[in-house]
Amino acid sequence: MANATAAVTGEMKQLAVDDKLKTGFTQFKKEVYEKKPDVFGELKDGQSPKFMVFACSDSRVCPSHVLAFQPGEAFAVRNIANMVPPYDRAKYAGVGAAIEYAVLHLKVKIILVVGHSRCGGIKGLMSLKDDGSTSTDFIEDWVKIGLPARAKVQANYGDLPFAEQCSKCEKEAVNVSLGNLLTYPFVREGLINKTLTIQGGYYNFVTGSFETWGLDFNITQPVKA
Repeated sequence: MANATAAVTGEMKQLAVDDKLKTGFTQFKKEVYEKKPDVFGELKDGQSPKFMVFACSDSRVCPSHVLAFQPGEAFAVRNIANMVPPYDRAKYAGVGAAIEYAVLHLKVKIILVVGHSRCGGIKGLMSLKDDGSTSTDFIEDWVKIGLPARAKVQANYGDLPFAEQCSKCEKEAVNVSLGNLLTYPFVREGLINKTLTIQGGYYNFVTGSFETWGLDFNITQPVKA
């Protein structure tokens, strides 16, 4: 009896999921796809987005919703704490492939790294144990990309409450990612040739605000991979 009840419950949950997906797509097709035949007609032949966006996987901060990107406008990478790792062909090949494709093949004009308020990944970064020990298979190792941001926040704002330190780090980690972008030869070349710019952004969904900034990098020549 218990097995039969569990099977029925499972079927009901699957039906609910299927219904959500069908309803969602129907709404998208009716309100977006069918109302923009010219846009989707052009996209059939390829894409030429102006932006590459790094954003967090957090369900509250979808960049297409926050920044109203239309289909074909932004080539997006979403991960824990919206981090850009340094150039590493072995360890971070997935991110490297995305950046390489966006810069060299799609010819994006702007790479935007967007941080956000109350980021769980940044909270995890700020909570790392000083002895280097970890309790997760992937999360802690990934957020260690932001260790320079953590160190800077602890040095400059160590007297602030933990929550405020996390807020500071949410922005500082974006700056670390912008710096890491410079380790990719094709990014540096684009910056030198002025065919590419990189920007930081921060979305505060608590106050409903968004800000952007750039960093003044002194770049004179590309680096060799």
